[in-house]
Amino acid sequence: RSKLRPKILDSEKKPQTFQIAINITEAKQLVGENIDPSVIMEIGDEKKQTTVKEGTNAPFINEYFVFDYYGHQESFFDKVIKLSVMHTKIMKGFCVGSFKMDVGTVYRQPGHQFTNKWAVLTDPADIRTGVKGYLKCDISVMGKGDAIQPSQKTSDAEEQIDKNLLVPEGFPSERPWARFYVKVYRAEGLPRNNSSIMANVTKAFIGDNTALIDPYVVVSFFKQMGRTATQKSTADPEWNEQIIFTEMFPPLCQRLKIQVWDEGSMNDVAIGTHYIDLRRISNKQDGDKGFLPTFGPAWVNIYGSARNFSMVDDNPELNEGVREGVSWRGRVYLELSVEILSGGGGGGESKLSRLVKPLKDTKAGKATGKDPKGAGGAGGGNTPTHFSVAPVLSPSCPPPQLIDKDNFLLFGTVFEATMIDRKIGDKPINFELSVGNFGNVQEGSPQVSGRRKVEKPVAERVWDGQDLDSTPLIDSQDPKPGLWQSPCQSTTPPEKPLTDGNRHYMYLPIQHQKPCVHVMSCWEDRTYRLHSSNFLENIAVMFVRHLFYVPLQAFAEGKVRMNHLTVLDKKRLTMCKQELVETISEGKRKARSVKEMLQEAIKLTQKLRFLVEEPQHTIPDVFVWMLSNNKRVAYARISARDLIYSASPEERGKDCGKIQTLFLKPPGKRVAGWSIQAKLDVYLWLGSCRDSSHVLDNLPGGFEPKGGATEEQLLPHKFQMRAHMYQARGLIAADSTGLSDPFARVTFLTQSHTTAIINQTLTPTWNQMLLMTRVTLHGDLAHLEQEPPCIVIEVYDDDALGKAEYLGSTVAVPVVRVSEQPYSPPQLQYSPLFSGFQSGGELLGAFELIQIPESGEEYLPALDEPDGQIYPVPGNIRPVLSRYRLEVLFWGLRELKKVQLLSVDRPQVFIECAGKSLRSSVIQSYKTNPNFTTLVDAFDLELPENENLHPPLNISVVDWRAFGRSTVVGNYTINNLKPFKYTPPPTLSAPTSPRGPDSREGRSQILQMVSCCNNVLSTSFVRWDKEEDTHTRTHTHTNTLTSILRIKQDWRKSSRKSTKRRKRTVADESGDNVLDWWSKYYASVDKRQQVKVSKHYWSMCWTVVGPCVGLYLQDGDKKNKPILNVSQEGVSKLATLQLYDKELESEFGPFDDWVNTFELFRGKANDEVGRSSEERFVGKFKGRFCLYKLTEEDDEWEESPNSGQFKITRGIPPNTSVKVLIRVYIVSASNLHPADTDGKSDPYIVLRLGKTEIKDRDNYIPKQLNPVFGRSFEIQATFPKDSLLTTLIYDHDTIGTDDLIGETCIDLENRFYSRHRATCGLPTEYSIDGYNAWRDSTKPSELLTTLCKENRLDGPYFRPGKITIGGNVFAGKTLFMDEEQTVESYEHLALKILHRWTEIPGVGCRLVPEHIETRTLYNKARPGMDQGQLQMWVDMFPMDMPHPRPSVDISPRKPKGYTPDRTQYKTNIHQTRSIQDQYTPGQWLKGFEDDRQETDVHYNSLTGEGNFNWRLVFPFNYLPAEKVVVVSKRGSIFSLDKTEQKLPAMLVMQVWDFDRLSSDDFLGTVELDLHGFPRGAKSAKACKMDMLMDSVETISIFQQKRSRGWWPFVKAGELTGKVEAEFHLVTSEEAEKNPVGRARKEPEPLEKPNRPDTSFSWFVNPFKCFFHLIWRNYKKYIIIALVLLITALFIALLLYTLPAAISQKIVNG
Repeated sequence: RSKLRPKILDSEKKPQTFQIAINITEAKQLVGENIDPSVIMEIGDEKKQTTVKEGTNAPFINEYFVFDYYGHQESFFDKVIKLSVMHTKIMKGFCVGSFKMDVGTVYRQPGHQFTNKWAVLTDPADIRTGVKGYLKCDISVMGKGDAIQPSQKTSDAEEQIDKNLLVPEGFPSERPWARFYVKVYRAEGLPRNNSSIMANVTKAFIGDNTALIDPYVVVSFFKQMGRTATQKSTADPEWNEQIIFTEMFPPLCQRLKIQVWDEGSMNDVAIGTHYIDLRRISNKQDGDKGFLPTFGPAWVNIYGSARNFSMVDDNPELNEGVREGVSWRGRVYLELSVEILSGGGGGGESKLSRLVKPLKDTKAGKATGKDPKGAGGAGGGNTPTHFSVAPVLSPSCPPPQLIDKDNFLLFGTVFEATMIDRKIGDKPINFELSVGNFGNVQEGSPQVSGRRKVEKPVAERVWDGQDLDSTPLIDSQDPKPGLWQSPCQSTTPPEKPLTDGNRHYMYLPIQHQKPCVHVMSCWEDRTYRLHSSNFLENIAVMFVRHLFYVPLQAFAEGKVRMNHLTVLDKKRLTMCKQELVETISEGKRKARSVKEMLQEAIKLTQKLRFLVEEPQHTIPDVFVWMLSNNKRVAYARISARDLIYSASPEERGKDCGKIQTLFLKPPGKRVAGWSIQAKLDVYLWLGSCRDSSHVLDNLPGGFEPKGGATEEQLLPHKFQMRAHMYQARGLIAADSTGLSDPFARVTFLTQSHTTAIINQTLTPTWNQMLLMTRVTLHGDLAHLEQEPPCIVIEVYDDDALGKAEYLGSTVAVPVVRVSEQPYSPPQLQYSPLFSGFQSGGELLGAFELIQIPESGEEYLPALDEPDGQIYPVPGNIRPVLSRYRLEVLFWGLRELKKVQLLSVDRPQVFIECAGKSLRSSVIQSYKTNPNFTTLVDAFDLELPENENLHPPLNISVVDWRAFGRSTVVGNYTINNLKPFKYTPPPTLSAPTSPRGPDSREGRSQILQMVSCCNNVLSTSFVRWDKEEDTHTRTHTHTNTLTSILRIKQDWRKSSRKSTKRRKRTVADESGDNVLDWWSKYYASVDKRQQVKVSKHYWSMCWTVVGPCVGLYLQDGDKKNKPILNVSQEGVSKLATLQLYDKELESEFGPFDDWVNTFELFRGKANDEVGRSSEERFVGKFKGRFCLYKLTEEDDEWEESPNSGQFKITRGIPPNTSVKVLIRVYIVSASNLHPADTDGKSDPYIVLRLGKTEIKDRDNYIPKQLNPVFGRSFEIQATFPKDSLLTTLIYDHDTIGTDDLIGETCIDLENRFYSRHRATCGLPTEYSIDGYNAWRDSTKPSELLTTLCKENRLDGPYFRPGKITIGGNVFAGKTLFMDEEQTVESYEHLALKILHRWTEIPGVGCRLVPEHIETRTLYNKARPGMDQGQLQMWVDMFPMDMPHPRPSVDISPRKPKGYTPDRTQYKTNIHQTRSIQDQYTPGQWLKGFEDDRQETDVHYNSLTGEGNFNWRLVFPFNYLPAEKVVVVSKRGSIFSLDKTEQKLPAMLVMQVWDFDRLSSDDFLGTVELDLHGFPRGAKSAKACKMDMLMDSVETISIFQQKRSRGWWPFVKAGELTGKVEAEFHLVTSEEAEKNPVGRARKEPEPLEKPNRPDTSFSWFVNPFKCFFHLIWRNYKKYIIIALVLLITALFIALLLYTLPAAISQKIVNG
C-alpha cells in the first residue's frame, strides 16, 4: 500500500484580503527639460496618482497609497505593480519612464516588502535610450495576519542609488533588454464541441453535436498580451506562429500564462490555462552553471472543468486557472527562448528574428480579432504593443516532427469501493480510468498508434455491449510479454451499491472479484523526465531519513542515455549533477557540526523539492471518475509521475504497483462539511507496453487476474475490529455557545459505528470501544498483517433539530493481531483531525484488528463489562493514572461582552479536567469589581503518567441570572498542560559577585586590561548599557587585551571622522540652545542610525570585555578606576530613550509573569460560518494554574487549607482595588490607511479607559497620513475595573459621522503588576530637572530598596562609592559637584544597577527602560490587516504614592521662521543663438511654487551674458531637527483646512530666453539643497559641472548663513550656463529688524546693473548689429565667398571678352 495521509482532503484555497502599500518618496535624474512630474501607480484596473510637482527633475513627493484586493492568492501574485512618471501639461503630456514588478516578487522578500529602494525607470517604447531616471519608494504586500516592519529611512549620506535598487537580492543592478520568443506550434486533444452560448443554443434546438471549436492561444506575460490566429472548426489546430515580448532581463515577473480560447460569435470561452514558472526553466547562477529561460519544444497539458456537455459550463473558473482542474482539456506544443539584446538597443535585427521572417498566413483568419476579456494590447495606455505575431514556418526553421511515440498501458484494479454517498447510491455505479482522452468514455478515446509510424492500432476504442469477461486480460502463453490482446477497457461494470445495514454509507459488492480496467494510450517517450523527478524526490525523502550520500553518488555518477533531449532537459540534468557533486565534496571535505549539517540538508532538500516539478510535461495526469448512471459525480486526480514504472526502484513512482486509498470528491467548488462521495482502494500501474510483464509484480498475494477481474484464490479471513475511542481535544465549536456536542463515527470497510454523544464540550472523553464483528478480509494473511485497510474516523456535532455538523476527520491504520501470535494491547496515540482550512483538533485512540480463531470468538481477548450497550476501553489499554493536584489562581474576568442581548453581571468560572471540576466564587457585581473574592483553590486529579496523554483543561464562564438561570458566556480549552507544571524556585547560591572571578588575581588582571583602554571601555560600557546587550563570552586575557587595543584604534578613527558632522548636527538642532523632549527624541533617532554603522565595533567590544565588565570595588587600590566612571569624550551629551519598532509586549512578552490571560470564545467556528476569532471573542479570564504530582507527604489535604500552603501564591499581589494615575503620550502615527476619497485622512485621537472617554476632535490634523500629534492625556483609573486602554484614531469628517481608521488596546493591569516594572520606564541617566528630569514618583534608590525587599535580597547597603546587594558589591561614582559643593548621591549608581537587574542571580529580570513603542492599528472592518502604526508610551503611578512631576511636554515643535535673500548679479549662458533676452523666472523653494519670483529681462544679450543685480526674498518655516521646510497651504479651492507638508529645503534656479510672440525657451536649471550644496566657484572660469557631483564638499546655508559664488546651469546633462549669486539667511526676527526690499526697491535698494553696449536692436543700430552678429561669427566664410565671387567674375569676364579680343587680334593682324 501507498503511504497513508491523515489529511483526507487538501485545503481548498479561499479568496482572502490583501493590501498593497506604496510610499513614493522622491525621484532623481529624470530626463526632460523643465518637466512637471507626477507618479501614476497601476495595479490591475486600479490607478492612483500623486500630486504634480512643477518645474523639477528631482521632485520630492513623500505620499502614501494603499490598494485593497480581495481574491485568490495565485491570481493576486500575478498582478503587476506599474509605476510611471508622467510629465503633466494641460495640452499634452508624456511618460518619462516606467517600472514594473509583479506582486509575488514583493511578497517573497523578507518581511514582504522593499524599503528605501530606487526603481529604475525605462521607456519600453524606446529601449535604446537607457535609464530615464530613478524613483525612490517603499512597496509592501500584506495578507491577513502579516506584520509589516516599519521602514527605517536612511540618511542622504548613506544613500547610494546603485546599491539600493528595487530588485530582489541576487539580481544584477544593470538589467539588459531581452526578447522572449514564444512559439506556438499546434494543439491536440481539445474539446471537440463548441462551448459558446450560441453553440449550446443551437445544440439544444437542433441536436447537432458536430460543431467544432474555433481555438486560438493567448500568451500573457508581465502585463503584455499576445494571441495567435484563430483556427476554424478544428480540435487539433496548427498555428506555427511566434509571439515576441520585449522586456528587461531578468524580468521582475515569475510566471508566463498560456491560455487556449474558443472564439464565439457572442463571447469567447476559455478552454484551459497553464502557467510556466520562469524560475523552474532557468538558473540565475553565474558562470557555466546558469542558463537563460528555455522551454521545449515540448507539450503543455491543460486542465479545466469536466465535460458534461450541458448547456452552461458548471465551473468556468477552472478553465481560467482558478483552483485545480478536474479534467484534461488538451495539450499545446510550444517553445520558449530568450535572446539578450546586445548594447541595450533593439534596432538591429537579431539572428533568431532573421531565421523566422514574418510570413503572411493565408489561414490566419481573424488574426487581429478581439482579445478575450477585452485585452488586445500590451498593457494599454500610451504604451505601444511590444510583441509581434508572425508565423514561424520557413524552410530554415521547420517545426519538429514527433515520430517517436510509444504505447503506454494504464492498469487498475479496484479492491474496495466503500463509503459511497447514499444520495447517489440509488443508481448503478461504475468507475472510469483515463489518461488524456484515452479511456474517456464521453469524449471518445483516440486511436492508439504504434511506434515508428505504425498505422494499425494496437487497441481500438471501447467496444460497447461486448462480453468483457470472455477474453482474458493477459495471454500467459504469449512469448512476447506485454502484447495486449483485449480491447481497451477503461470502465468497470456498472453495479448498484448495497447498504448491508449501514445507515450512513453504501458499498459495491466486489469482495470476491475485483474488477480490472486497462487503458492503452500513445504518447511521446519522454519518461526520462519523470524518472529523474522521482529520483530527486527519493533523494529528498532519504535526506529526511538521514540517508545521505548513497543516492547522491549514484545520481551524480550516473550517465543519462536518452534521446530527444531538449535544451532545458540537458541544463536541468547538468544543474542537478553539479549541485549534488558539490554537496558530496563539501560533505567529505569539511568536518561540521550536527547543526550545520542539518541546515545544509534542509537547504538541499528545498532545492531538490523545487527541482522535482518537471516544467516540460509528458504523460498527462490520471483521472479516476465515479459515474452514476453515466454522469460524472466524483473524481480523483493522480500525477503520472507517481504511477510511472521503471526498472530502477529509485526512478519508479511512489504509488506504482501499490494499493492506494483515494477519496473521491465532487468536481468544482467544494461544499462545506463532509464532501467525500466514495472511498476507493485501487491498484494502479502505468508504464510502457514493453514493461507490461511487470504489471502484476506487486499484486497482493491471493489474487490473480481472470477475465476482466482479479479473483481471490484463498479463503477469506474473519476478523474483529476494535476501535478504542478514548478522548479528543481541541475540537471546533459548532454551537452558538462556543461548544459542541461531539460524537465520532468510525468506518471500516462496509461497517460504520458511532460513539456516544458528549454534550457541551470541546474535549470529550468517550472512553468507549466500538466493536465490529464479522469483518471479512480477502487475500494473503501475511500481506493483510503488514498492510491492512485503513480506518476513517469522522467527528460530528450533534444537532437535535437538524443534520449533524462536520467537525473533522482523519485516517488511521489498525494494528493486526493474528490468532497464531500472542496478544499484546495497542497503545493510545493522538491522530490529527482536519477540517478544511483549519485544524480540527486531535483524537486519542487505538485501533486493532484481531483475527477470529477457528475455535470461535470466545477465545478473543476479554472485554470489560459494558455499561448498558457501551463497552469501555479495556483497562490494559487505558493509560496508567497517577494522582496530581491542580492549583488554580482565580484573579478576575475582563472585557466580557453581552450575551443574548444582556450584560454579564454575576459570572462564575468552571475549571474542568479529567472528569473533575472546580468552581470559582461568584462575582457579585461584574461592573463594580470584576475580580474574584476567593483567590486560590485546588483539586486533585487522576492523570496519565505519560505527560503526552494528559487530557485538556477546559475553562468555562457562566453568568447566573434571575430565577436560578445560567447562561454560558464563553469557553477556552488548554490542550497542553506542560507549561503549567510546577517547577520549584531556584535556590540562591552563596553571595558571590555576578561580575567575574572573586580572586584577587583575576580582578587585578581585569583591572589591568581596563586601565589600558579606560576611555574606550567606558564609552562602550555606556553604549552597551543603553542598548541593554546581554551577550557575554569568555576569552583569554591575552587575546582580550589585543582585541581591546585594536577596537580602541578603530573607534578613535571613526570618532575623528564623525566629530565634524556631530558638531554640525548639534549646532543645527540646538538653534537657540533650547533643549526639550524632542531633543532627546531626535538624539535617539540619530543614535539608532549610528548603531547600525558601528554595530560591529560595539559587538566586538562587548564580546571582548563582556566577561570582565564588572562593577568591583578593590579596597586600597586607588589607581584602578571603576568601569562605571564614564568618560564623556566622543559621547553625545544628550540623553536618549529606547525606540521600539513593535509593541512593548513583543519585546518583553505579554507581561504574564504573574498571571495568564485566556481569551474566551463563543459561537460557531467552522468553515460554513466563516467567523473569525475576533468575532467570536467574548472576554478574558485572568488566572494561573500550577500542576504537580502528589507525593506521600501531600496525601493529607485539608478542606480549607491556609493560602500560604499553596505553591501558586508566590509573587502574587493582593487582589484589591488600586487607584492609579494614567498618563498617555501619543507621539505620532505613520502609514495610516486613507479614509477620504482623495487618498488622505484627517486623523485625531480618542482614548477609552473604562467609562472614561477623551475625544481630541478639535485638534485633528488635516490631510495627513503621517501625523505628528505630540499630545499627552491624564486619566485617573481604578484597577481592576478600568484596566483596558483603547487608543483609537478617527478620521474627521465635516459632514457625516467620523470614520474609524484603526485602534490598539493595552492591558494596563498586566503591565502594572509585572515584575518587569512597565509602569514608568527607567531613563538612561538620572537628572533632577531639565528635559531629562526624573518623572517617576519613586527615586532609583527607593526602587532598588523595594525590589530587594520584594525578592528577599539582603540590602541594599549604601556606602561611599559603592552599593552592596546580597553580597555583591557595585562600585561607581557617588560624589558630584553642585555649585562648587560636593554632594553625595546614590541615585546615579542605583539607576545603573537597575539597568543591570537582569544579571542578579535567581531573581533578576529585564526592567522596562524609558521608551517609545510602536503599536499596530487594526480595524474590525478589515480584520488582521495593518491600518498604520502609532508611536506612544504609557506611564502609571499609584495614587497612594507621592504625586509625580507634571507630565512631559511633547507638543510638536513649531517651525522656525527664516528669510533667505538671494541676490543675483550675473549670468553667463553658453548658446549658439546670437541674441538672447535673458531672465530668470524660475526662482523658488520647493513647495513654494506659488511664491515663484523672477528677475527683469536682459534684452538683446549678444554674448550670452546677463546682468541683473536683483534681490529675491523667500520667507519660510523650518524645523532644524528634521531638516525640513514646513509648507502649509490648501490643496484646492474647495479645501477647508490647510495641509501641512514637510519638504527638503531645495532652492530651484532657472534661466529662460524671453520671446514676445512665441513661448519662452528654457535654457538651464540648477537645484541646490540648502543643507548641503557645493560651495560656489570664485570665478566663472572655475565654475564647472563637476561641482554638482556627490563627491564635492558641500556647505549648509544654515551654518554658513551667507555664501557667494558661481554655480552651473544644466540642461539635458550638459552645461548651458553659469550664474553668480549671493545667499543670505536671516531669521524672521532679524528680517523684521532689518527689512530689505525685493528686486531693487527700498529699503536697502540695489543699483541698476551695468549692462554692456552689446545690448541693442536691429532697428536702432543695424550696422553694429551686422558687425557683431554676422561679421564676428562668419568673417572667414564671408572673405572666402568674396574671393570666390571676384575670381568667378574675373573668369566670366575673361571668357566673355577673350573670343572678341582673339578675333580682333586676328582681323587686325
